[in-house]
Amino acid sequence: MSIQEGNSDTKGGPGLCLYDLLRMENSSKWDAPSRDCKNSSSSNPRGRLESLATEAGNKFCADCGSPDPKWVTLTFGAFICIKCSGVHRSLGVHISKVLSVKLDEWTDDQVDALMEMGGNVNVNAKYEAHVPDNYRKPKPDSSTDERNDFIRRKYETQQFMNVDLHLACPFPPPCSSSNTSKHSGHRGNGDKGHAFRNSWKKSDHKMAKKCSSMAGMIEFVGLIKVNIVRGTNLAVRDMVTSDPYVILSLGNQSMKTRVIKNNLNPVWNECIMLSIPENVPPLKLLVYDKDTFSTDDFMGDAEIDIQPLLSAAKASESSSISEATQLGTWKASKENALVADGVITWEEGRVKQDISIKLQNVERGVLEIELECLPLTQ
Repeated sequence: MSIQEGNSDTKGGPGLCLYDLLRMENSSKWDAPSRDCKNSSSSNPRGRLESLATEAGNKFCADCGSPDPKWVTLTFGAFICIKCSGVHRSLGVHISKVLSVKLDEWTDDQVDALMEMGGNVNVNAKYEAHVPDNYRKPKPDSSTDERNDFIRRKYETQQFMNVDLHLACPFPPPCSSSNTSKHSGHRGNGDKGHAFRNSWKKSDHKMAKKCSSMAGMIEFVGLIKVNIVRGTNLAVRDMVTSDPYVILSLGNQSMKTRVIKNNLNPVWNECIMLSIPENVPPLKLLVYDKDTFSTDDFMGDAEIDIQPLLSAAKASESSSISEATQLGTWKASKENALVADGVITWEEGRVKQDISIKLQNVERGVLEIELECLPLTQ
C-alpha cells in the first residue's frame, strides 16, 4: 500500500511550539542512531525502519505494551501491535494511517517522517501527558472495548495531551503544513480535540463514550491485504473511455484506489489493508468513473467471500507445511462471477488467493485482484 506522508521541518523558527523545542533538546539519543542508520549499510527504507523498531521505546506497543509490535501509525509516529492496529484502522485513515513494518513497501520520506516524530517515547510523552490516575491504560490482554476507548481518547479526542504545551504554540506546528494535513489528517484533529483535552467532565465523558459506541466495538480476527491488480474491458462512461477507480468495502471500512484517466484497461497494482471483523462479511468491490462536474458514474460491482481464505490461513498456522502448497479452490461456475478458479495457496509463510471476477450490474468488465490473509495471531 502506498501512502505519501508530509515531512516535518524540525529546524528552529517562529512556528515552533514549546513542545517541539523541548523535543528537539531531548532528542539527541534518538537522532544519533537515526543519522547512523541513514549512513549505514542498511540505508534502504526497510533496513532503516527495522533499525527504528529495535530502539528501546519501540520494542513495545505504544498503546498496550505488547512486545515486538509490527505495525505503525504513520500519522502519529508510534509502533503498535496488531490488536491496537485494528482499532486505529477503525478510526479511519483521516485520523490514523496504519502501515505494516513487514508487509508494506516503505519510502525514504515515510521513514524520515517516522524518525522526526521521535518514536513511542515522544508520542506517549505528548499524548499521555495527563492520563487520570483513575483511568487504566490497556494491557496486552485487554479487551477490544478497553483498547477502543483508550485509543480514541488518546488520539481522536486527545484528552490526555499536555494542555499547557498545546496552548503555548502561537503558530501551528511546522508539520501541520498543507501537504501533511492532506495526507495524515492528524493536525486537523487538534482543534476538534482541544475542547476535550481539559475536560473530564461528565458531559465530555458521555460524548467520548457515545463516539466509541458508534464504532460498534468490533472485534477483529485478522487482516486482509488486497492488491487491486488491473481492470479489463471496463465499461465506457465518457464518450469513448472512462476514468475508473475502485472502492473496497469490508464491514464498516471503505478505501479507494487512485483514479486512472482515459483507460478501459487500467493497471493499478495498488495494495490496501483492511481489518477482518469477527462476523466475517463479504469483501465488496465497486468501480466508478470519476467525473469533475457531475456524480461519478457506476461501472459495476462484485462480492468475494473471504471466509475460506481466513479459514485456510488459520489452519496453516498449526501445520508443518514447508513448501508451496495448494490449500483450497473457489471453483468458477454459473452461480458465481469468477472468470477462473480462485486457488488458495501457501507459499513462504503467506496464504494467498488470486481472483479474476466479472463485474456485476454492468454491461462488461473484469477485475483481477490478489488477496493475502493474516490471522490476528500473526
